[in-house]
Amino acid sequence: MQGKIVKGIAGFYYVHVGESGTYECRAKGIFRNQKIKPLVGDNVEMTVLDERDREGSIQEILPRRNELIRPAVANIDQALVIFAAAKPKPNFNLLDRFLIMMEYQQVPTVICFNKQDLVTEQERQLLRDTYISAGYEVRFASTVTREGLAEIHALLQGKTTTVAGPSGVGKSSLINLLAPEAGMETGDISRKIERGRHTTRHSELFALDGNSYICDTPGFSSIYLPDIEKEELGSFFPEFREYEGSCRFQGCAHIHEPGCAIKDALAEGKISQSRYENYKLLYGELKDRRRY
Repeated sequence: MQGKIVKGIAGFYYVHVGESGTYECRAKGIFRNQKIKPLVGDNVEMTVLDERDREGSIQEILPRRNELIRPAVANIDQALVIFAAAKPKPNFNLLDRFLIMMEYQQVPTVICFNKQDLVTEQERQLLRDTYISAGYEVRFASTVTREGLAEIHALLQGKTTTVAGPSGVGKSSLINLLAPEAGMETGDISRKIERGRHTTRHSELFALDGNSYICDTPGFSSIYLPDIEKEELGSFFPEFREYEGSCRFQGCAHIHEPGCAIKDALAEGKISQSRYENYKLLYGELKDRRRY
């Protein structure tokens, strides 16, 4: 029988098998011997040991289409990163770090700004322009007014989507509305620091239907850049790609060099100023990392 691992806790793996439901399974010892760790999102072959108690044994892990480093999940089709449009104010450096991580892992990403009811149309347009010009799909939603939920639900159909974002942005509340059976714990936001408590403690898949899953991941407050060289950083900014070959100097860092096509595009408003400023900050971070 084939199924998909939707949760793993303390050596137990919960395998969802279509209409049959979910089975609590142990993995065969051979996986430990081969140093193979089953991941949430893995498609597996399993044997039913007790149908009444829904217990089984994982016999084989089927080939992975991909494997994310952070969060540690497998066979993901896309990422939905959720930030609040306000309260808390979006941290663009943190968002850009997440986008770089997904570019590095070659996972298409949709950006969702929740709490759209707290900002003006002008503020929404600025957020939209910043990331659409970078090549990303941008959606707005509100768990209060329920706006935007139908469009997001449509984006999830037929795919396995990892949902991520900082604590306090309404991620768990949004998932509860998209998948009511998730029954997730939601956290209060600290009024003092406008940051939420970490309410999700492990990665878990929730089935929306027979072939659509969402994977909730623990909230993050910081993201370290993947192990890349500073010279590679520009390749993880999609909006840079059409200009990179046009710089005067080969290996242009797009910071101080004359004749830089990226800086020309920035001056013409084709590249977001905030995205470019974050590029410079992250370039400096990678430069300092290599120095030490």
